[in-house]
Amino acid sequence: MKYFLLCLLSLLQVVAQGSDISMLRSLNINRNTSLDGSMQFISNSEYAVGILVPVSICAAAWATRKHTTLEKGVNISLAVILNTASTYVVKRVIDRPRPSVTYPDIQAFESERHYSFPSGHTSNAFCVATSLSLNYRKWYVALPAFAWAAGVGYSRMHLGMHYPSDVLAGALLGAGSAYATYRVNKWMKKKYEKWF
Repeated sequence: MKYFLLCLLSLLQVVAQGSDISMLRSLNINRNTSLDGSMQFISNSEYAVGILVPVSICAAAWATRKHTTLEKGVNISLAVILNTASTYVVKRVIDRPRPSVTYPDIQAFESERHYSFPSGHTSNAFCVATSLSLNYRKWYVALPAFAWAAGVGYSRMHLGMHYPSDVLAGALLGAGSAYATYRVNKWMKKKYEKWF
């Protein structure tokens, strides 16, 4: 039975890897190259947005002296820190090479020395989008935040930097980090209020 399960898992991995690379090839090799510049801009926006959103919210809290705004800024900042650390660890543990290393026909837009799984850009983008949506429960916050995060995820495949499974795992890890941080902060706030 043990050998049967091992064989089944190996077969599933081969099938999953085959569909993963097939999907990436259809997105990368057949891409509209006139969108490459826009995709690079969207991809790189993750750095700026990931830093500017929490810093701006904390700065707004300082300027307006609103404690609730500061809580939201700190919550989002902690989520980004947790997510960045988690993504770093998972990348090192899984140690998956970039698609263009394994499949030379994938046209990678840039040479990246870090590992592929999960997508760090996508992870951080979904972390910020989820944190914003949890802290500011308005459709006009959630809709553009998740549209931007999905754009970042798509751009990573368009540019040949990640497999679809890398992007999916990054989205789940980012959203999960944001949700976990949000729930822990809520729990800590309740405990803190009981003490005083």
